[in-house]
Amino acid sequence: MSSALTVLRQRPVRRYLGSTALAATGINLLITALFKQVYDLTGNPFDIGLIGLAQFVPGLLLALPSGYIADRFDRRRVAGTFLGGRLACAAGLVVFSLGDGDRVWLLFLIAVGIGTADAMIGPSRRAVLPLMVPPADVPRVVALWTATFTGTSILGPALGGLLYSIDPWVAYAVATVLTAGAIPLILAVQYRPGAAAVATDRSDPSQRPSLKLALEGLSFIRRTPVVLGAISLDLFAVLFGGAVALIPIVAAERLGVGDIAYGWLRAAPGVGAATMAVILAVAPVRRRVGPTLLVSVAVFGLGTIVFGLTTSYLVAFLALVVLSAADMVSMFIRGSLVPLVTPPEQLGRVSAVEGVFIGASNELGAFESGVAARYLGVPWAIAGGGIATVVIAGAFALLFPSIRRIDTFEELDPSLSPSTG
Repeated sequence: MSSALTVLRQRPVRRYLGSTALAATGINLLITALFKQVYDLTGNPFDIGLIGLAQFVPGLLLALPSGYIADRFDRRRVAGTFLGGRLACAAGLVVFSLGDGDRVWLLFLIAVGIGTADAMIGPSRRAVLPLMVPPADVPRVVALWTATFTGTSILGPALGGLLYSIDPWVAYAVATVLTAGAIPLILAVQYRPGAAAVATDRSDPSQRPSLKLALEGLSFIRRTPVVLGAISLDLFAVLFGGAVALIPIVAAERLGVGDIAYGWLRAAPGVGAATMAVILAVAPVRRRVGPTLLVSVAVFGLGTIVFGLTTSYLVAFLALVVLSAADMVSMFIRGSLVPLVTPPEQLGRVSAVEGVFIGASNELGAFESGVAARYLGVPWAIAGGGIATVVIAGAFALLFPSIRRIDTFEELDPSLSPSTG
């Protein structure tokens, strides 16, 4: 297997990571400002939840068509096109913030637009990765991608808090510029020889649009316990452990800090995740892959409990660092596992369903957290989710023995998956 440095010398990998860096910094910055702006305008935790729901619903509705489109058309162009949609939403937030700002419903409408764009971007962009490098290099590229992505989860929120303290429109303007820069890079990514033909073969009449074809990703996941268990485990962990959505309230009401300190608290998960991503890039998980996945989810839950109950800024910051480091281990394992087990011609559809399980569950988790905070109070809304996550990790160890038994990534191969015929 090539070293991370050797893989990074490949131009397609650098362009892919560069596009990720710009786009992810932009969206992290934008979401940090958006959640704070909504809470500042309304003072209602439930409205934070509604923003999350507005982002989630498009991902749920578009799960099947987004995966089909990713497998039917050039994934680079699909990702680039809908990055343009995210760009338009960021520009809309600039206009809103420069106006009188009393029509808060416009923020929810823009959140729907962001969710729609992200639902289409995710499956296509994730499915580009295995087409750039040989299968043996996928775990290294995943490690580099996660290091890049989590680095942006430090920079984006920290910038978001700083720029928001100047003026919300400044934060959104910078997010607009960053998103614009990501588009040409993803369009310029080159595939390895023959990979594009495998991913978008339109010569077979059986590949004509149909509901059966669109549902194949869901069917594959259902028939593959390793994939079903891995992504549903993350779904429940993110759903019940969605502490990040409530950081604006924790910062203001429990910790008593301002916009800049809020931005750094929002960046704390990125600090833990980026640190762990660097560790994984140098020394990726090689043995006891399944048990490590289960333990990392349990640690994520424990960190969430601590964050929910503390009134110390330092303890809250460290708890977010620890829980996000554990989440990074989980993301690395799942990010390597799914493309190694899934046949290339179905990866877009499987990634789309995975996006609903994982990516959109962040937004649904924000909604759940907002509702729980309204009725249980912020501390127990967060801590209760952490307790549920620990319980879920133990339950999955019993319900999915196929995950518990995974030792190395080398055991995983599309040929070992259920027949897709």
